[in-house]
Amino acid sequence: MPLTPLDIHNKEFTRGFRGYDEDEVNEFLDQVIKDYEIVIRQKKELEREVSQLNERLGHFNDIETTLNKSILVAQETAEDVKNSANKESKLIVKEAEKNADRIINEALEKSRRINIEVEDMKKQAKVFKTRLRMLVEAQIDMIDNDDWDHLFDTELDDEKEVKRKMEEEYSSQP
Repeated sequence: MPLTPLDIHNKEFTRGFRGYDEDEVNEFLDQVIKDYEIVIRQKKELEREVSQLNERLGHFNDIETTLNKSILVAQETAEDVKNSANKESKLIVKEAEKNADRIINEALEKSRRINIEVEDMKKQAKVFKTRLRMLVEAQIDMIDNDDWDHLFDTELDDEKEVKRKMEEEYSSQP
């Protein structure tokens, strides 16, 4: 067990023949007691500081552990977000490719339908042209026909007849 300042103060030495000077020994012991008390106070203060520093160290160790865990969680979350974004981007690309294929197929189908309609219209135009030509040629044939000459002669005779009748009527009027 370590000595205390009280132990040093209460220590009594046996007296021998021609021993040490008692006042000198007491002064020295008083000085040792004071120094020893200072050392003990410093020791207690240092122990208190060590205790506080250990508490702070424990606190910082807890913070470090928490930060490390937070970093790991953040890294895992970042990896999850990255993976999720990659999956989503692949889905978007696939969807865009499907839409592009659908749009291209629709455009091709529409182009085919338009080509068919154009071909139908060309055929109809050819048929119309042929019919029109036949109609016009038939009309020209009718015009070139000799029957028209007879109509012109008949009309003239009829006109003469109408004229003669009109003259007769005017002449018979008073």
